[in-house]
Amino acid sequence: MAATSLRTRLFAGVSALLATAACVPAALAQDIPEQVLITARPPDPVGNDAFSTTIIDEQRIQISPQLDTALRQVPALSLFRRNSAASTNATGQGVSLRSIGASGAGRALVTLDGVPQNDPFGGWIIWSSIPTEAIQAAEIVRGAGAGPYGAGALTGVIALTERAGTSGVASIEAAEIGEARVAGSGNVQFDNVSFGASGMYMTSGGWIPVADGQRSSADTPLSLKATNASVHGGVEIGDGTQITGRFGFYDERRNTGIRAGFSRAKGTTGSITIAHPERDDSLGWRIQGWFRDTDIYNITYTRTSVNPTGLQYAVPALGWGANAAVRGRLSWLDWEAGTDLRLAQGESRELSTFTSGQFRNSRFAGGRTLVGGAYLEGASRVDDWLITAGVRFDEWRNYNGHIIDRTLSTGAITSNIQTADASGSVPSARAGVRRNLNGDLYIRAAAYNGFRPATMNELYRNFRIGNDFTAANSALKPEQLYGIEAGLGDDQGAFTWAATGFWNKITDAVTIVTLGIGPGTFPVVGSLPAGGRYQQRQNVGDIGAFGVEGEAQWKLNDMLSLRGGFNLTDAHVHGGTQAPALTGKRPAQTPRWTVTAGVVASPLPWMSVEGYARWESLRWSDDLNTLPIKQVTIVDTRVNFHVLPKTDLYVGVDNVLDAEVQTARAGDGIVNIEAPRLFRMGLRYTY
Repeated sequence: MAATSLRTRLFAGVSALLATAACVPAALAQDIPEQVLITARPPDPVGNDAFSTTIIDEQRIQISPQLDTALRQVPALSLFRRNSAASTNATGQGVSLRSIGASGAGRALVTLDGVPQNDPFGGWIIWSSIPTEAIQAAEIVRGAGAGPYGAGALTGVIALTERAGTSGVASIEAAEIGEARVAGSGNVQFDNVSFGASGMYMTSGGWIPVADGQRSSADTPLSLKATNASVHGGVEIGDGTQITGRFGFYDERRNTGIRAGFSRAKGTTGSITIAHPERDDSLGWRIQGWFRDTDIYNITYTRTSVNPTGLQYAVPALGWGANAAVRGRLSWLDWEAGTDLRLAQGESRELSTFTSGQFRNSRFAGGRTLVGGAYLEGASRVDDWLITAGVRFDEWRNYNGHIIDRTLSTGAITSNIQTADASGSVPSARAGVRRNLNGDLYIRAAAYNGFRPATMNELYRNFRIGNDFTAANSALKPEQLYGIEAGLGDDQGAFTWAATGFWNKITDAVTIVTLGIGPGTFPVVGSLPAGGRYQQRQNVGDIGAFGVEGEAQWKLNDMLSLRGGFNLTDAHVHGGTQAPALTGKRPAQTPRWTVTAGVVASPLPWMSVEGYARWESLRWSDDLNTLPIKQVTIVDTRVNFHVLPKTDLYVGVDNVLDAEVQTARAGDGIVNIEAPRLFRMGLRYTY
């Protein structure tokens, strides 16, 4: 973008935002009487302090306009690839923790005030559906999520908290590559009634996601247009019972960087929560219901052909569920008992075999899934000891699975596969102990297991990226993780730190396995050119991982604070008899080392400086460890100028070093990359 264009957009945005701020009722800026906040968020699990837990506060979240990028301040938290949500379509936005094994479906559960945010069809997260301005804090709990978290929390939980009380944020910014963004989130509370809303619009002209020297006429810039909006409200009735509701929608559209490649993800979400707080003389309880109605569209091309390779013109999916819990307190024990149920149905509707200007075949593939369970968890605090334990029992079921192929010209069904129903039960548990030593030092230890059932995307949906084709597998079993860990740290005072050693093992790990390399003809896809890979999702035995992780934060004074973290995970696949070629290999897209660092400085009363850095060691793009993705250092900075009360003008630089951030390497050697150095300017108003 030309500098004049950037200044024009920025000044126009400043004027618009200041005009809006002037209209904010004065009552919102005044102090309000102390009152209980009306909120949908669940109370913390009774024994979380015994587990590896990190809190990211609002200030750290706001360093990036993209929520997934802000969360990557936590070492070893990543999407499937190094892509941010600004550059990859929905199916690559699964999030995982601890570098045990990345997955497009994600191996971590994400919740917003207790409501699962993982897509009902694919398990991924549509990060653009949640503006950072709406989030007050994020709690990351590492390790399998038995107890209240349940299915999907295989490597941990990312629990997001939405802004509450009388508060708000509005921001507007412009950046290079034609990027512009406006977003806001606000809440008001009057006595026993609250109301809030949030929204975001973002557009970006993008960059060509292929490394220099490898680009061809087929490569085009990525682009993104993303919109979301939500409203929520609550009321307190009777003796403290709260009723809250939330409704939202999102829509993101992007060019995928190859010819006319295009994808879209859209959906609506809703939830209602009724809760009564726990008191010394009475039980607390909570009931919540929710739904997610989603759809995606995706048309793909290869770099060597002007014709599309596939069109998924609709992937409608509906997920809905409910959870309930009762919470109590004895003289020696805090306890919680609860149950939850999640159901989903969806279908991938796609066209294939493009010849003579049209698609020749169609496929409808989908089904239904169900998972439900109950849990009991308790924690006892005796002197300097915290002892906690919890058990769960879950039932899962995949049913009504089908794969139907037709010839478009005649409508004739060429294949009608009704996949076998599958079901099972999974017991899980977690336990932990923590002791506070002299001063603020503590030690702790924990053990746990959990599970993640395969998504409908893994069970039924094929996909193609370039010349690589991945087939679904309706026979997939749930993954399970077993782990132990021990740690020590200090969470009080100006200097806080924590260090943890862990051993984790995923059994029946769902992995993309290479079954053949082109040129050749393969099932379902037909012919693939030289270097193209025919792959399938399979349960391949185990992924074992030993690791060490640590974080530290030092607030020297009101002018300077520092933080840093690292994760070292030695993870390897044990493919057994099913995939012996993978034994000893590292899981795809899994770095051994991740190191992060950050600084916040206020050298002058009217200025503050923020910086964030992340270094990752080499990854492998494929299961056979033949396609390397080089190490990288990414540095982001932002300078804030406090130009008016509650109003900041900021200038930021993403990827300061202009590093080539490799995200994937295909069998033909083509390397995909993340965004280059990017300058941005914006205005932020907070009340």
